[in-house]
Amino acid sequence: MAWLLSRADWIVPIPGTTKLANLEENIRAAEVEISAADWRKLEKELSEIDIMGDRYPADQQAQVGK
Repeated sequence: MAWLLSRADWIVPIPGTTKLANLEENIRAAEVEISAADWRKLEKELSEIDIMGDRYPADQQAQVGK
C-alpha cells in the first residue's frame, strides 16, 4: 500500500477488507516515509527478479480482456 501511495498524488487506494485490524494496518501505510533513494534502490532490485510461470492457468488467461 505504501508503494502504491508513493506512485502519484492522484492515486487513491481502496483497501478491501472485512476486518478492522486489517483496515487499520492499511491506513498506517500512509504514515510510511521512505526516501526517494530507497525507492529507487528497491525498484532497481525488484526489476532484476525474473518472473517465472504464468499469471493464470491457460483457461482463465483466455478470459482476460474479454
